[in-house]
Amino acid sequence: MPLDLSSIKNFQDAAVTVMGLGRHKKGSGIGAAKWLMRHGAQLVITDLKDEEELRDSVEEIMSAYTEYRTAYKDRDIYQPVFVLGKHDADNFTDVDLVMQNPGVARESEFVLLAKEHGISVESDISLFFRYCPFPIYSVTGTRGKSTTTALLGEMLKHIHPKTVIAGNIARSPLEDLDWLLEEKTPVPIVLELSSWLLESIEGLGRGPDIALLTNAYKDHLDRYDSFESYVRAKELIFQEQTSDQVAIFNADQEIMHDIAGRIPSKRVLWISARMLPEGMNGVYRDGDNLIRRIGGETKLFAHVHDLKLEGEHNIMNAMCASLAAHEAGVLDDDIHATLKTFAGLPGRQEILGEVDGVLFVNDTTGTSPEGVMAALTRFGKGGNIILIGGGSSKGLSFTELGKMIGEQCKFVVVFDGTAADDFERAIGDGAPTVRVDSMAKAVKAAVENAKLGDVVLLSPGTSSFGIFKNEFDRGDQFDAEFHKLQKASTKS
Repeated sequence: MPLDLSSIKNFQDAAVTVMGLGRHKKGSGIGAAKWLMRHGAQLVITDLKDEEELRDSVEEIMSAYTEYRTAYKDRDIYQPVFVLGKHDADNFTDVDLVMQNPGVARESEFVLLAKEHGISVESDISLFFRYCPFPIYSVTGTRGKSTTTALLGEMLKHIHPKTVIAGNIARSPLEDLDWLLEEKTPVPIVLELSSWLLESIEGLGRGPDIALLTNAYKDHLDRYDSFESYVRAKELIFQEQTSDQVAIFNADQEIMHDIAGRIPSKRVLWISARMLPEGMNGVYRDGDNLIRRIGGETKLFAHVHDLKLEGEHNIMNAMCASLAAHEAGVLDDDIHATLKTFAGLPGRQEILGEVDGVLFVNDTTGTSPEGVMAALTRFGKGGNIILIGGGSSKGLSFTELGKMIGEQCKFVVVFDGTAADDFERAIGDGAPTVRVDSMAKAVKAAVENAKLGDVVLLSPGTSSFGIFKNEFDRGDQFDAEFHKLQKASTKS
């Protein structure tokens, strides 16, 4: 019998399977497991990765278990059971609820098995949407969603300093739910939602108060059978909205107009790198001016040179965040002030510094060909880049990227993985390559081929599975290697 989800109190003593623990300590699997454990659920945590691979994650859960037994004397806290390296069918049929990590495809045989037995399947995002009492502003898109989410969150802090920024960008929002339920005044919530996370709110009956789709490019074709399927998953951010909730689109992509024509919301707004046609409301760029037009009223609210963020792509991100913030009630002066001070996020075309005249840039979140091309556009000067890329395949084409690499790169270091052959094939004779199996070897090869004025750019264009725990681990390892070089250079 499915668990009654009408109250958080109903999790006490409930038998819950958490499917997919993951290796990211702030990820959905760990966040969901900790929250459920805090509320008295009897957990089975299962993952296809083995105990060795998940050692850090298991320790995180067990540390939380010890803490909760002391902290919550008013309820039973149960020690979780781990089933690792496999899934057992009984854990999907003889339980009250299955919690699905977004990394697990909803077509998984075990997810389908649970549903066949009438077991509810939820995620940390779907539970948060069920119980969060405050406005939720959600951002999705192939590129720019993390920067837009963070920038919007900083703007919203002018309304409430405790504004929550969660989802893909940081941590599971369930980590914040308990204290939010104790708050007396509304706290804005900003969630970065991937297509995988969005799948879990389909049919929920609650959508974001403001939903924003930055753009849509081919991505995750290892998960989706076509670009159209991927876009349909992104579209879910709008499908649970009511007619009076705000939907924001990128007017410069034709596919956005198609989506806007079939969503419930009647409050559709747009952002554009050029002047919006008459009758379209939103934010657009006119030369160096950023203009907002709402209901026939036009206002200049910022200039391009006001932005601390660099790059053409970040102008679009800034317009997205500014429009959403305005709709959420942030004053123009506060929007403007945030644009002038927000410098961006780690791992997103992040300039680490120079060593011996060579610039190092961490763009570990550049996990699509388009993302790499954006970084090459910003830092390339016709052959000055040593690119570190490659990894695990997402079923994407590297053809256009390969051409650009030939124009902008003098050398390419390729991580060994399922995408390596396709990556090298696309480059062809455009630039010499070497294949490596660690970040230390990658940086060593890059430095050996760099000279004064060059740029060592980590921008993988692929997933991180295999050599690294996740994209954050990949970026952290690159940072660590840079600091080693910096320290050695200082000593010499």
